[in-house]
Amino acid sequence: MRISPEALRLYAVTDRRWLHSMTLCEQIEQAILGGVTCVQLREKELEHEAFLREAIEVRALCRQYGVPLIINDSAEIALRAGADGVHVGQKDQDPAELRKAFGGRLIIGVSAANPEEAVKAEQSGADYIGCGAVFSTSTKTNTRPVSRETLAAVCAAVRIPVAAIGGITEENAVMLRGTGIAGIAVVSAVFAQDNIREAARRLNRIGVWK
Repeated sequence: MRISPEALRLYAVTDRRWLHSMTLCEQIEQAILGGVTCVQLREKELEHEAFLREAIEVRALCRQYGVPLIINDSAEIALRAGADGVHVGQKDQDPAELRKAFGGRLIIGVSAANPEEAVKAEQSGADYIGCGAVFSTSTKTNTRPVSRETLAAVCAAVRIPVAAIGGITEENAVMLRGTGIAGIAVVSAVFAQDNIREAARRLNRIGVWK
């Protein structure tokens, strides 16, 4: 499978710490209605079968709206749930092994913090790159800072689309224009907001990254 650059325009990564009175599916639906173009289901604490059940539910929702669903870290969950793809980090599953095992059945996204990592990921079969952290973030504590210049260098080094990630907000997203990214991946900028749908709509309006 392949993913279009347009699908990465506004890429929402879930985080259940901000669920409050809504279910995860309710939050995701509001984000999609606001203009989110891709969803990554990220669960670091859920037990395996609970994660699978949730992935199946979210996949049905994403299919309803025609939005790709990417599963963080687990190709097994992605396949069993019927998701569109899997996203892995530098210390996770080897994208070359994933491509060999699953062929074109899954979109494969890979995190990269510099051009060398991005080129290696592309050569190993990645379909897109998640590059960051482009701004400081509290969502993940093990990220490496990526400058605007490095982000642009990553985009120039590969032919596959690149989504910027890490600390992106409505206020600083405009600073990423002109780097060559296909879009932005956000967590709190959507899911931590009181009005998720409106937050996604505002971020989507910034747009036209290239």
